[in-house]
Amino acid sequence: MGRTNPLKPLDDALAELLAHAQPLPDHERVDTLMADGRVLAQEVISALHVPPQDNSAMDGYAVRCADVQSTGTVLPISQRLTAGSAGSALASGTTARIFTGAPVPAGADAIVLQEDCTSLPEGTVQCHTIPVPGQWIRRAGEDIARGTVVLAAGTRMTPAALGLAASVGLADLLVVRRPRVALFSTGDELVMPGEIAPDAMPVGAIYNSNRFFLRALLQRLGCEVTDLGTVADQREATLALLQEASAHHDLILSSGGVSVGEEDHVKPAVEALGRLDLWQIAIKPGKPFAYGRVGAAHFIGLPGNPVSSLITFAVLVRPFLLRLQGVHAVAPHASLARADFACPHPDQRREFLRVRRNASGGLDLFPNQSSGVLTSMLWGDGLVDKAAGQPIAFGDTVRFLPFSELLV
Repeated sequence: MGRTNPLKPLDDALAELLAHAQPLPDHERVDTLMADGRVLAQEVISALHVPPQDNSAMDGYAVRCADVQSTGTVLPISQRLTAGSAGSALASGTTARIFTGAPVPAGADAIVLQEDCTSLPEGTVQCHTIPVPGQWIRRAGEDIARGTVVLAAGTRMTPAALGLAASVGLADLLVVRRPRVALFSTGDELVMPGEIAPDAMPVGAIYNSNRFFLRALLQRLGCEVTDLGTVADQREATLALLQEASAHHDLILSSGGVSVGEEDHVKPAVEALGRLDLWQIAIKPGKPFAYGRVGAAHFIGLPGNPVSSLITFAVLVRPFLLRLQGVHAVAPHASLARADFACPHPDQRREFLRVRRNASGGLDLFPNQSSGVLTSMLWGDGLVDKAAGQPIAFGDTVRFLPFSELLV
């Protein structure tokens, strides 16, 4: 018999997922110092020019260009200006000793570098170059003009964005509240590190690695995480946990239990309590991916194999959580790179291959692309996004997605 429900292409699945991710309506004010990674709920408009007035870009001497018409001109020093000081207007025929960041005195129209001058006795200085108007002067508002939007709503704050907000005087910012995420794993075979020593592990048992990297990824994306641990492979236990988690969370994220085995209880439990809108995506690794609703909460089910879980989180859950916080541009930035490997036997699904950049600028392929080989994610520094049915020959140009775009 043929498949009645063909696997959904990744781009279609992502579009559907993002359509469900309506931005959270709740906002809060946070100290700008504590806003790294948060998403702005309203635009930031500058109430001042940055810099607020013309200032010196270098240490040197403020002059009127009309007073320095030839090399060797000697001028008396009429004042000394440091950053934060307020000088007086520059008298004609004089110069002002000035330091980086100091306001340019009225009347001065250039800065002569101290390297291009010689200090002489009796408070005079000799200029060895002829200045041109505007040299080494930072103009008021050249970075930011008063009244301009410096940060748009939906901006995910970075260290540079924090500095920009501070530069226009904002001590606090209105941001979207953190998504509340309930995280759990399924599988009677799972044990936590510390519960059983490695040399005492029973046959069939494995340590729960997914719980660690998923929790870390959620926290990096600004989520408040409720870690519900591991649920037993039992229908009633799964139903009870889902119902409890749906009451106080925006998203329920599970790892494992969404495939088609007799002990995979998550999918039927979600369908019993709510609905399942997406199930099984045409990607490798990561086919058994699920999305639905349990009560008012979103539900996402990830595969149990660690690489499958990590990659589906990166390409599907990450953009979903960013959009939930109001971020508009959620797609990772890809680049083109040279494949220093061959992949002659393409899969009918879209594949994400673990690779790393080499010294010659190409990409090397990890030799074992199994979905259970977590060492490949540490060895590599990104993924090759390979279209379904497309072989790769040595030297081909491929689409490269760095982990720096996918896992932060």
